[in-house]
Amino acid sequence: MMRGSLIAPLLAVMLYSCGSAAQMVSAPAQAVSHPVFPTGTATPLGAQIETLLSDPGVSRAHWGIAVTAMDGTPIYGLDEGKLFRPASNAKLFTTAAAMALLGPDATVETKVVGDLDAHGTVKGDLTIVGAGDANFASDDLPYVEPALRPKGPQPQPVGLDDLRAMADQLVAKGVKRVTGRVVGDDTLFVYEPFADSWDVGDLVWGYGAPVSALTIADNEMKLAVTPSAKGLPPAVTLDQNGVQYYTVKSEVEGTPAGTGSHVNVERMPGSRVLRVYGSMAVDAEPDVEEVSINDPALYAAMALRQMLVERGIAVGGKATVEHDEMQDGRGYLSTVDRPLSTCEAALAGKSVTCATDCLVRPPPLGSVLASHTSAALAADVRLTLKVSQNLHAELLLHRLSGLSSCSPESTAQGARMVKAFLLHAGLDPEDFVFYDGSGLSGHDLVTPRATAQLLAYAAKQLWFAQWKAALPEGGEDGTLASRFPDPPLKDHVFAKTGTLGESRGLSGYLDAASGKQVIFSIFVDDHSPSTSADRAVMDKIVAAIAAAE
Repeated sequence: MMRGSLIAPLLAVMLYSCGSAAQMVSAPAQAVSHPVFPTGTATPLGAQIETLLSDPGVSRAHWGIAVTAMDGTPIYGLDEGKLFRPASNAKLFTTAAAMALLGPDATVETKVVGDLDAHGTVKGDLTIVGAGDANFASDDLPYVEPALRPKGPQPQPVGLDDLRAMADQLVAKGVKRVTGRVVGDDTLFVYEPFADSWDVGDLVWGYGAPVSALTIADNEMKLAVTPSAKGLPPAVTLDQNGVQYYTVKSEVEGTPAGTGSHVNVERMPGSRVLRVYGSMAVDAEPDVEEVSINDPALYAAMALRQMLVERGIAVGGKATVEHDEMQDGRGYLSTVDRPLSTCEAALAGKSVTCATDCLVRPPPLGSVLASHTSAALAADVRLTLKVSQNLHAELLLHRLSGLSSCSPESTAQGARMVKAFLLHAGLDPEDFVFYDGSGLSGHDLVTPRATAQLLAYAAKQLWFAQWKAALPEGGEDGTLASRFPDPPLKDHVFAKTGTLGESRGLSGYLDAASGKQVIFSIFVDDHSPSTSADRAVMDKIVAAIAAAE
């Protein structure tokens, strides 16, 4: 990946350094002055919100609200300076940093390399090298709004189509034999497939898929459990695209009509055995789930090897993987919070030029025999925000980490770059802490006022129109397709949702009754797990803001 070519005008003319001790700088400690938010019931809006939050179904939860004009001028606040779990509102921060620092048009290139001789023989290993393409061998792009999607049955996409195209490139290149192995190389990123504090129960599912520089098909597979005739166990099928990666152990029992579906999936850490268990009634609807691929780079290597054999290319070795194991023993926060290098400090508003002295890991031996260029970053940001795609947000965070130092790209380095960007935007460093890029971590914290401030800052940037268009639209698409379905809010709420356990968030832009557009950020922590009353009240608060402004 050509890191220097990806940087937006904010970084101007800069080269990259390892951030040695002599190049580390500490920003002077100073208190951040925050504007005063009108609070309480002194305004009609405040009185209405207080009434809504007095509902017994939500009154015991912890609420935080910030409402501002588009230029950031405060309109209303409730505990706007307190910290909340943002859930997927964290994606606002990750994607904004990516649009600013990498640029909307940034792409990456997945490559297959090897030492090919004149007789069509690859001497030694054939290596597929991941570059952090979130959409490699996936059919998710471009994101199309539901109203614009064709009606009726759709043609099924060819599984792993980008990888198949690369296999065809190898055939066209004249490859007839590989003497060594097929290697999946994801060493661009440190091997840390899961961010700190992700719940172990999430890791088997697609929304908790592991992070890998060699991501393939969203690092997930479709598993279906279908009821069978009376007396027979339900059928369990896993679409592995013809690659025998997982072994499926089915323990699902068939039960009489009317008893419902109660199916779960279990995979032990590091295991390639999926245990599917529970029960399913004969009259139940099929249960279709997305399960994660525990080592995507290995799966990609296995799939490529199989495709080569299918095309008549002899492969002497097996499929294997190369990871870059974590070497930094420092704790996460000690890494994120250590003083910025001079290059990193430039994002906080300094103007510097750094010497290039990186010791970069040498690429795999051989020539590029096949390649695939990713979609532009803006297209991926649109998908990431519309459907709240966790893995894609994590990959953007890792791509950001490539700007911050010579260190292998990691979660902590990416969080350092997001922090530097937010400092440049004027946010208080005490108003946020991110342990990942998606918000799946329960350790992420942010204030409503910081979220509103980010939204106000974004509105002044050249990339704003694309970023705002990527937000779910009320009553239309993404995670807001079923919310705000009626006028006057339908088509007038542009916001990111977030749900994590008993935490919920909604932040974005709102067309008010006056014709003005305002910014809002609403968080609730520790609501009752037995009800969704908090979401209903949250939407009523949005309606109250729209009517009042």
